[in-house]
Amino acid sequence: MSAPVLSIIILAAMFLLATVLPLNMGALAFVGSFLLGSVVLGMSTNEILANFPGGLFLTIVGVTYLFAIAQNNGTIDLLVRGAVRMVGNRVALIPWVMFAVTALITSVGALSPAAVAIIAPIALSFAGKYKISPLLMGMMVIHGAQAGGFSPIAVYGVTVNGILAKTNLDFSPTALFLSSLVFNLVIALVLFIVLGGRALLSSRVSHFVEQAAEARMAVSVGAKAGSDVPFKGFGSGMYGPRDHAGDGVAATKERSERIPQLVTIAGLIALAVIALGFKVDVGFVSITIAIVLALVSPKAQKGAINKISWSTVLLICGMLTFVGVLEEAGTIQFVSNGVAAMGMPLLAALLICYIGAVVSAFASSTAILAALIPLAVPFLSTGEIGAVGVICALAVAATIVDVSPFSTNGALVLASAPEGVDKDSFYKQILGYSGIVIVAGPLLAWLALVVPGWL
Repeated sequence: MSAPVLSIIILAAMFLLATVLPLNMGALAFVGSFLLGSVVLGMSTNEILANFPGGLFLTIVGVTYLFAIAQNNGTIDLLVRGAVRMVGNRVALIPWVMFAVTALITSVGALSPAAVAIIAPIALSFAGKYKISPLLMGMMVIHGAQAGGFSPIAVYGVTVNGILAKTNLDFSPTALFLSSLVFNLVIALVLFIVLGGRALLSSRVSHFVEQAAEARMAVSVGAKAGSDVPFKGFGSGMYGPRDHAGDGVAATKERSERIPQLVTIAGLIALAVIALGFKVDVGFVSITIAIVLALVSPKAQKGAINKISWSTVLLICGMLTFVGVLEEAGTIQFVSNGVAAMGMPLLAALLICYIGAVVSAFASSTAILAALIPLAVPFLSTGEIGAVGVICALAVAATIVDVSPFSTNGALVLASAPEGVDKDSFYKQILGYSGIVIVAGPLLAWLALVVPGWL
């Protein structure tokens, strides 16, 4: 059996094991790198480790460490509260605020599941309070996370751009970011229209406040004279468990608590300006800003190291090390020759998008991107099809399917279902929607980004 064929079998086995068993695919990839490199190809361990992506390691650690500190010192809460206040009396804007806030969080470096884990409970509690479709609200959060996920300083964006920087392909990080942003924004608009958003246009927050006042009055009438009414404000204990939307951090804080938050916001702005405007390495800039924030507020950095997504670090570094060994084995050229032999570049691009989407719905989107993009590079280098369009379409197809209840994002939304919602029914709704996305998403991305040939 040839080395390329054997390596493809090993790669397929890795995806299968990581999907069926609770194993980190990055760890499997390191094992695969060692076995394929040492046993089959005769590579030394130094040659294998030469493929370790040190720069990407620093970038992911830096941006997730910075985000963890921002979360610990209350900056993320501050941004959410500020965004919610902008809604005013208009219920219809609440889903869009959740979309925008989640997109902002992922665009400055948070991992998609981390952003969804923070925003989903808040968003779904608003859905229960203001009679908004839970499916609409949950999907707005996930699509918001994916909309910002490919910014040049986000983990997805850094991963894809880092892979392509080592190739001879002309590529645009801006096109990648805008493709995902616009595509997810359009999906969000369709969801808003289909899932009752138009009916929300006539809804006002004051209407629900009046309902709360009436309920409060009913409780007061039934209470004994002089007894305390167990009411802490609308949505914060009146109907049972604590409501994340109404039980936030107090609006007024001591000056000493505000300073770290303001410094954090300034740091995030500085990260974007220095890394994007002056082309300074994102990893070094982000970890430098994180250390400055830790010095400003030592308490906020407590536990931040543990919040770094070490599983994602292991996943990406392991996969890219394995991809380097695949290149040594000739696998990448072998796959590219097979794709080129089809003689139909557009069909080949569509097939790549569907492979990315279907596998990503059950496995890691990051792992899929790290594996498929290098395999597609030689095929794209022929110039028979627009490389930018294919990469953008693949990136969109492999990440929009994270709405699946089998993915981390979908599972987080399902777990955040508001009180009174039947979880079995909610699960079926998410499953049905994810099926539509898996079938139609890659095709639409291909039609929009590849077929016109404008990228």
